[in-house]
Amino acid sequence: MVDKSLLAAKIAAVRDAVARIRSVMPESEKLFLQDRTAREIVALNLFVGIQNCLDLASHWLADEGWDVPGTYGQIFMALADHQVIDGDLAFRVAGASGLRNLIAHQYGIVDWRRIYAVATSELEDLEAFCAALAAKGG
Repeated sequence: MVDKSLLAAKIAAVRDAVARIRSVMPESEKLFLQDRTAREIVALNLFVGIQNCLDLASHWLADEGWDVPGTYGQIFMALADHQVIDGDLAFRVAGASGLRNLIAHQYGIVDWRRIYAVATSELEDLEAFCAALAAKGG
């Protein structure tokens, strides 16, 4: 099982990133697209939140002695395979790993509409992932 202090620190980092996103989100997509500062804060904190979820998942798998898959998306599915998290949740957070790569490596032009959509409708998935691991990790 993953170290409890690491679990707590990573979960706190995800929750802080989610709170920061919510604190700066403009009321509409139009305002978001016009506000470079908000866009950059949201993108950075999405990256931080998703990366900490990936770190948690990788540590959990490794600490249990299970294989750690070679791709980010598969990491979450492996947790579902071991009944650590629900399969539907694994599928949803696995999709976030692609967004993490887009932000990190800036493949092409960042799709700010996609960033807005995730920030306004998918943050609950990161929170649910953390809650599931917290419940399992005691």
